[in-house]
Amino acid sequence: MTATQWTRPVTLDRLAAGWRPHLLLTLLALALYLPTLGALPPMDRDETRFAQATAQMLESGDYVRIRFQDTARNKKPAGIHWLQAASVDLLSSPEARAIWAYRVPSALGAWIAVLLTFAVGARLFDRRAALLGALSLGGCLMLFVEAHLAKTDAVLLACVLAAQLALARLYMADRDGTPAGRGWAALFWIAQGLAFLVKGPIALMVSGLTVAALALADRRLGWLSGLRVRWGLPLMLLIVLPWFVLAGQAFVADAVGKDLLPKLMAGQESHGAPPGYYLLLMTVFLFPASLFAWPALATAWKGWRDPGTRFVLAWLVPAWIVFELVPTKLPHYVLPLYPALALLTARAVLSDGLPRWATRAGIVLWSAVPLALGGAALALPFVYGDGFDPLSVIPFGLAMATLWLAGRPAWRGATLPGLRNALLGGAVLTSAVVALTLPRLDALDAAPAVTARLPHGHAPLAAAGYPEPSLVFLAGTRTRLVDGAAAAAHLEAGAGPALVNDRERAAFDAALTAPRAPAFEKRIFNYSRGRWETLALFATDGGR
Repeated sequence: MTATQWTRPVTLDRLAAGWRPHLLLTLLALALYLPTLGALPPMDRDETRFAQATAQMLESGDYVRIRFQDTARNKKPAGIHWLQAASVDLLSSPEARAIWAYRVPSALGAWIAVLLTFAVGARLFDRRAALLGALSLGGCLMLFVEAHLAKTDAVLLACVLAAQLALARLYMADRDGTPAGRGWAALFWIAQGLAFLVKGPIALMVSGLTVAALALADRRLGWLSGLRVRWGLPLMLLIVLPWFVLAGQAFVADAVGKDLLPKLMAGQESHGAPPGYYLLLMTVFLFPASLFAWPALATAWKGWRDPGTRFVLAWLVPAWIVFELVPTKLPHYVLPLYPALALLTARAVLSDGLPRWATRAGIVLWSAVPLALGGAALALPFVYGDGFDPLSVIPFGLAMATLWLAGRPAWRGATLPGLRNALLGGAVLTSAVVALTLPRLDALDAAPAVTARLPHGHAPLAAAGYPEPSLVFLAGTRTRLVDGAAAAAHLEAGAGPALVNDRERAAFDAALTAPRAPAFEKRIFNYSRGRWETLALFATDGGR
């Protein structure tokens, strides 16, 4: 390479050429997801339920039945547990209870999803929009969070994107008059089968609604012959049915009757919200790319005749409406639609046709997010830590820098520099909050603080009043979740240590034959229940 080539400015065109996008997106995933994978303790409650069920699979050798201690966990299929089990077996051990090993499949799923977003965008638009959209998804707050949690959603996203890539290839091939190979049909059905094993029919719903919307818009279905349904559907069933047959009717009945249908009928587990919930939260969870998401949505309809834009709108709009109408809502439910939103935003930014009024209104909304992250970095140590933390100044400074470096050019109409600075500053800011602020909030660290004081190979712990899954995961499957009186009996029988919260302390003390002093005591904030508690750990020797 000549000296002139080395000194050429790095433009989006150069970054989007050849092999560079794949390297850049991989480096982004490595920088954002891996360094902080173990920074946070096991998070209550969903993450540790998944992790504990996986640990029990490894302990028992039963990879069909999903259980949390002695209770069947018939909510999601076993696919994510198999991936987590493989990761733990390769990188750690079930005895170590290292949560980062259970999170590796999520980080890998996020990385694959980012690469697939680029592939989809390159087929629907061009490589510049594809790269900008993939960077927007990779750095967004929602995917960053899901990449750090041992749950289903990042892996599901990768499966959804694989299916949507196949659909996009078939759709655009039909529009271009070029043949599409059978491999794309195979990819679609394999992705649907894997997605079903991870989280049920979500990917099938997203793809189905995309197809339905395109059929209504185009009034033609000929391109769907490329899906090769005659052998594709059996291929998907070949992936899905064996496990469902082994799991039995009880799993299907519980998954549908006790999990899926209640979510469709009412807000389940206090997670109800009115329509518009996801739209309101989009500015937060697509951050930092949400800087231009609102003006992009406001102008998207103007380009609906473009086949690529039409495909993205068919992917985004119908499924978004369905999620808004379902009573049970959690922020991550709409993650499968964020790649479409990111690509739509990238396309709008590069078109340079965003109305100034919509852009400025979006900037005002967006500004609240870095301000909130920076303010939280300063304030949270006072509430949940030891007071002022000098390190919290770093994320606060990054928040202010991101606000200035991205907001200023965006306000003046320089959309591409504004989004570039937002993506860079937002990614560094989010990582700094997770790496420097959250691990220092001691009041939120209950289960690790307790289990760190248990001896290696300890007898079963009896926990009264603190039945959090993170405690079961860290203290071990044999942990007993009991009331105060039963915890006292467990302790006095020499069966193992006891952990008691302040609500069960009176019953615990009353059941003891002689007063005992705790070996360890800690005031914590139980964020799953939204209240402060005091936990007392009693050793089998009475703390003497």
